[in-house]
Amino acid sequence: MGAGGLGVRAAHTALSGGLALGLLLHPTDLREQVECGELLLPVIFIVLILCSVLLYFKVSLMDPGFVKSEEEVKADKNEEQSIVIPQVSSSIKMRRCGYCMVKQPMRAKHCQVCQHCVRRYDHHCPWIENCVGEKNHPLFIVYLSIQLVALLWGGHTAWSGLYFKQSWDWLKHNIFLLMSFILIVIFTIVVLLLLISHLYLISCNTTTWEFMSYHRISYLRHSELENPFDQGVVLNLWRFFCSCHLTAWEKIYFHRNYESV
Repeated sequence: MGAGGLGVRAAHTALSGGLALGLLLHPTDLREQVECGELLLPVIFIVLILCSVLLYFKVSLMDPGFVKSEEEVKADKNEEQSIVIPQVSSSIKMRRCGYCMVKQPMRAKHCQVCQHCVRRYDHHCPWIENCVGEKNHPLFIVYLSIQLVALLWGGHTAWSGLYFKQSWDWLKHNIFLLMSFILIVIFTIVVLLLLISHLYLISCNTTTWEFMSYHRISYLRHSELENPFDQGVVLNLWRFFCSCHLTAWEKIYFHRNYESV
C-alpha cells in the first residue's frame, strides 16, 4: 500500500467516523432517540456506517482481476483457487501488453497507476485507490449502494438538527450540522450519479473504458455488432452479480460475431 493510498483510506475512514459521531453528539433525531433510550435506529445507523467502511476497505484492497503471467499461472495450477481463470482456445491469438508483457485476455487493459493489466477493466478509481475490474466490480456496486443509503440517512439526520435564525450565535452552534449537510449533499449527488451510470453500463454489459473509448478499441471497432457482449438485460445482470467464475469473453465475442478480430 503506497503512501497516497494510505492517506486516501485514512481520510475516508476519518471523514465517515467524524460525520457519524458528530450527528450522534449534536441535537439531531438520532441524539434525541439515544436520550430517550430508543437505541434501535442509532445502532442500525452505526452498523450501516461500519459496513460502509469495511466494504470500502475490502473493495480498495482486493485484487480487481490482475492478469497473471504464464509463469504465475503455471505456479498456481497446483493450488486450489476460489475463482478459476477461464482457458482460451489456442486458435485465438491473444495480444501481449506493451507495458508488462503478459498475454491480455479480451476486455483487459493495462492500468498505468497500478502497473498491471486488469481483466474486464472498468476504470481506476482514485476514491478507493484501486482499479475496478472483473473481480471487485460487483462488490464496488454493493459498496456504492450501502454508501448511498448511509448518505441519505446522514443528510436527513443533519437536516433534522438545523433550525434557521439570522444571527452569529446561531451559526456558531449550527456550523457543524450545516457543513455536514452541505458535504453530504455533494457526496450523495456524486454517489447517486456514479451508481446510476454503472448500473446502466452493467445492464448493457459494457464498461466505462469501453463506453468512453469505443472507437479506439479494436475488438469493438471491428465487431459486426454494436456491442458484441450484450446478451440482454436479465442475462447481463445475472452474469455480473451471480456468476462465481471469471468469464472467457473471447468465446462470447467470437460466437456472436462468427469471425475473429
